[in-house]
Amino acid sequence: MKFLRFQYNNKTRYGFIEDNRIIEVSAEDYLSDNHKGLRKCPVNVKILPPVNPSKIICVGLNYKDHADELGMEIPEEPIIFLKPPSSIIGDGEFIIYPNMSREVDYEVELAAVISKEAKNVGREDAEDFIAGYTILNDVTARDLQRKDGQWTRAKSFDTFCPIGPWIETDINPHELEISLHLNGELRQYSNTQNMIFDVYELVEFVSNIMTLKKGDIIATGTPPGVGSMKPGDEIEASIEGIGTLKNKVIYSK
Repeated sequence: MKFLRFQYNNKTRYGFIEDNRIIEVSAEDYLSDNHKGLRKCPVNVKILPPVNPSKIICVGLNYKDHADELGMEIPEEPIIFLKPPSSIIGDGEFIIYPNMSREVDYEVELAAVISKEAKNVGREDAEDFIAGYTILNDVTARDLQRKDGQWTRAKSFDTFCPIGPWIETDINPHELEISLHLNGELRQYSNTQNMIFDVYELVEFVSNIMTLKKGDIIATGTPPGVGSMKPGDEIEASIEGIGTLKNKVIYSK
């Protein structure tokens, strides 16, 4: 099932897709097993980012083939960092190229969305705390990342976290093809089987550090092929069973 947030009649609404129609649900029932629909809505509504999280936890270097590409050792435990919720944009919105950077990169990632408060969760129970999965582009000002030595500024610009277009609930996160096209050309490709730490291990690791709230996001790392983009470029980030997240890069005003 595909859950989504959308704008209809100038209001933010919640729903799921059924038979190519959007069925609205209450905010309380969003991402839950209670699928009682309120009404059908047109499909030509404005699609919003599928969640408004309290935090976005990201994982660095979590694909074996990416580590091989970089000639780096496999980490012994996940390397995590945060992106601010203010960096989120949705499908079809613009990634703004900041004036203070000259090297902005794309990074397609599978993102797990938390379904309920999670603290000290074991790997064996992690699935019970995941509402579903969406696509995330961990946009990064690579030159600033190298300059600063830590990653906060490079990862945190407004529009640097495209997510969407919806949340898919009925997929196995551990065997999905993941790819990114830049202006129609394939740039990134792998399979989530190549993750170093799988999704459930990440939920265990992160929830033993910080309390996760409903709607929080864990971005699970990017495959090989990371590279730069520039204003005018069109990015298509795709994950098997979910769909494609599309965004265009523009100059900052």
